[in-house]
Amino acid sequence: MAAQGAYGRLEAIFGKSSILGDALAMLQWDMAAMMPEGGAEARADQMALLQTLAHETVTAPEIPDLLVRAEGEVGDSWEKANLHEMRRQWVHAAAVPADLVEALAKAESTCEMVWRKARAEADFAQVLPSLRTVLALVRETGQAKAEALGVGIYDALLDQYEPDGRSAEIDVVFADLESFLPAFIAQALEAQARRPAPRLPSGPFATESQRRLGHEVMAALGFDFQRGRLDTSLHPFCGGTPDDTRITTRYDEADFTSALMGVIHETGHALYEFGLPGGRWRHQPVGRARGMQMHESQSLIMEMQACRSPEFWAWAAPRLAAAFGGKGDEWSADNLYRLGLKVERGFIRVDADEVTYPAHVIIRYRLEKALVEGRMELSDLPAAWNDGYARLLGITPPDDRLGCLQDIHWFGGSWGYFPTYTLGAMTAAQLFDAATQADGNILPGIGRGDFAPLRGWLGANVHAKGSSLSTRELLVQATGRPLDAKVFEAHLRRRYLA
Repeated sequence: MAAQGAYGRLEAIFGKSSILGDALAMLQWDMAAMMPEGGAEARADQMALLQTLAHETVTAPEIPDLLVRAEGEVGDSWEKANLHEMRRQWVHAAAVPADLVEALAKAESTCEMVWRKARAEADFAQVLPSLRTVLALVRETGQAKAEALGVGIYDALLDQYEPDGRSAEIDVVFADLESFLPAFIAQALEAQARRPAPRLPSGPFATESQRRLGHEVMAALGFDFQRGRLDTSLHPFCGGTPDDTRITTRYDEADFTSALMGVIHETGHALYEFGLPGGRWRHQPVGRARGMQMHESQSLIMEMQACRSPEFWAWAAPRLAAAFGGKGDEWSADNLYRLGLKVERGFIRVDADEVTYPAHVIIRYRLEKALVEGRMELSDLPAAWNDGYARLLGITPPDDRLGCLQDIHWFGGSWGYFPTYTLGAMTAAQLFDAATQADGNILPGIGRGDFAPLRGWLGANVHAKGSSLSTRELLVQATGRPLDAKVFEAHLRRRYLA
């Protein structure tokens, strides 16, 4: 039973907001995966209305008084954590007027549709006017939230995705990684060159065969097809709700690994959503995922930790060969394992290997921070993007499609999101290290295609906690220490230099 009084009233209000958010999430998924192009204008209106209604719900005039009165009513730790999260959501929402929420929602939907065409034509200039509108509204939103939170504008945007995340702390972590990565990438490439080169099995690999294989791997990981589905989209993502979680991927008939690893990555997100607290907490702030650092860790613990291991390939190799009718040494577990660890300086973030991936994120983080803080003009983005790639990865994108147009985030209004990817990778390494030390059945289980031991550990230590603890508290409880970059760096050295 929900508590009565002021706290009970707050649970009802935030429950309504959550349901509105669920409806919005399904419309967003449909827009990216199914909606015909002609529906864009109507969909922008629909999504703007739902965002406005959700905003009005959590900014009702009675809420400040209810938050104060509820302080004396909450009892257990979950209610206290829920009230804390309610207050955080209210501060974010109340800082932004409803007309700005609506304007930004419409601008995001419009810009995303323009981006799709501009990306296909490798033409940043085509989307620049729409992106300018989005960025102006994002800055206005960020400034309003910054004043309410007492932080800088970029930190206010970051806080939407990673509660209490601060760029000053990220700057320290990323500076350490930036000093570590260039030399380590070179060392990993040198070590790789001394080994026999892995061979990519020859295609083509039919999309339908890739889709069936994806379903088989998803089922082994624990995806619940009664509560979710797999589709295709221009940009792989996980969306929907904990009761109806939708994931997408994209297929390349010349290379099955991109779609397969994309499916594994998004399934990790889905498993987190499936495992969140249900019952009374399903539609409460405390029942939601603990920020995007933890969410990205759950996708990367599957994609980069569990499913790049020798144990995984021992199980997966014969299934891949069967899926594509493959014969020969290139279908061996050893070859596929080494193929999965291939280090390469590439342009596309979602296809990047574990070693170079952080460089992709650091580049985006520095660019979006400069743009949000007004230290850089949008028209300079393509050149600045290319400069970043030349400096950190030693390569220069040949066009905008492989450069600044490749990710949907900025065009869809997600500013402040990018750093959570690499923070998530570091968190994934730390969690997987703790999990495998705590339960000796995890790695042998993966070798049999049995992910239940890993799911069980993650469920107990991460998923079922929801937002009852901070990210730092979750990590300390699960691993015995806060985020430690040295764990991630040690993992990379073991895997790529040994």
